[in-house]
Amino acid sequence: MDEIRPNSGAQAHGLVPLFPPGLQAIYGECRRLYPDQANPLQVTAIVKYWLGGPDPLDYISMYRNMGCAAQDVQEHWHYVSFGLSDLYGDNRVHEFTGTDGPSGFGFELTFRLKREVGETAPPTWPAELMQGLARYVFQSENTFCSGDHVSWHSPLDNSESRIQHMLLTEDPQMHPIQTPFGTVSFLQIVGVCAEELQASQQWNGQGILELIAGGPWLITDMRRGETIFEIDPHLQQERVDQGIETEGSNLSGVSAKCVWDDLSRPPDDEEDSRSICIGSQPRRLSNKDTEQIRETLRKGLEFNSKAALPPISSQKQNHDRAQSRKDSLESESSAAIVPHELVRTRQLESVHLKFNQESGTLLPLCLRGRLLHGRHFTYKSINGDTAITFVSTGVEGAFATEEHPYAAHGPWLQILLTEEFVEQMLGDLHELGSRDESKLPKEYSWPEKKLKISILPDSVFDNPLQ
Repeated sequence: MDEIRPNSGAQAHGLVPLFPPGLQAIYGECRRLYPDQANPLQVTAIVKYWLGGPDPLDYISMYRNMGCAAQDVQEHWHYVSFGLSDLYGDNRVHEFTGTDGPSGFGFELTFRLKREVGETAPPTWPAELMQGLARYVFQSENTFCSGDHVSWHSPLDNSESRIQHMLLTEDPQMHPIQTPFGTVSFLQIVGVCAEELQASQQWNGQGILELIAGGPWLITDMRRGETIFEIDPHLQQERVDQGIETEGSNLSGVSAKCVWDDLSRPPDDEEDSRSICIGSQPRRLSNKDTEQIRETLRKGLEFNSKAALPPISSQKQNHDRAQSRKDSLESESSAAIVPHELVRTRQLESVHLKFNQESGTLLPLCLRGRLLHGRHFTYKSINGDTAITFVSTGVEGAFATEEHPYAAHGPWLQILLTEEFVEQMLGDLHELGSRDESKLPKEYSWPEKKLKISILPDSVFDNPLQ
């Protein structure tokens, strides 16, 4: 439960001797932007998270930003969170690991909301939105990065707005800071429509953000009634399609509702992968596999500042593309995956993949935006340790090979697809762009490849024992 109160002027200027240093550092960056707003309104967690409260963010400060007429930036409310980074340095919330690395999770959230005419105080619903995102980070230990997307599936302000999803990018005004407990960057939430979210998944968040209305500071207007594709349908779609064709997709992994079956073994085989499917006791991923998948997901949801692939020319020919393919399942911070010696890698003859509707609509993205550009794509189950990674022939560090394209390491399945088979699958899966769940289930089968894919209703995954 939160309360709204003005920030203490003494605290805002750091006059209290025991004022937490991490908090002080963030306030310092806020004072740089808002020197005349020493006492902003704050939404404050009544019972702090470290005392057993439900809200991880201790505070959300709300500032009035006058915009910038020269850059066509309109007046808006600017929200800044306190709590994803280490505010205290005494291990009450975050483990202190030194000043060289990230402070806590290494970032705080911000949000810019268009100020409506006659509005004298900032709406407080963005604070609850930020608390919800923070709860996800604390519970999952998955951090956000610039370029991430968040599928929310509900108007951000609980109205009838079309703004129902979010992209994350670097705050255009707030600079990364060095605190006594490490570094902190500021990630800004940007509200988007469903069509814009889907385009960001197919291409990348940065490309879509450059097209979205809201000015260079990416202010969210909850009353925006048109998507970028409705405002300028031909030009915007053409730019997105060109981006996907030349650059591929930056998204290399999603949390999803998915399972897989090994069809090449009898049901009563104790080694059968059915033991990791819905309704059964799942095997556990090894720590190394879990870290590998988490790193794959993390890398895929951030901008490719260190691109795994060299730029692909828009004039590329097939032989050029083949030479440029070099992606890796190897983490930037760890060695390439070496299967845990206690969990052997199994080669499978035939597999059956099952996805819910939302996950299924991403299959064309996986194939066109990732595999045709020599990359990989991972579905990580939200219901257990199951993971499905599609890899192209150019991906290094994979345990699936052209000779044995289906390979499992515990509950982690890898599927290697050749370019020819990817093109065939794209033709067969073209209708997956439709989200009409009344047409479920959908079945796709390639008997010569011993591969089957089913798109099933959410109820199958939500009620596995029915």
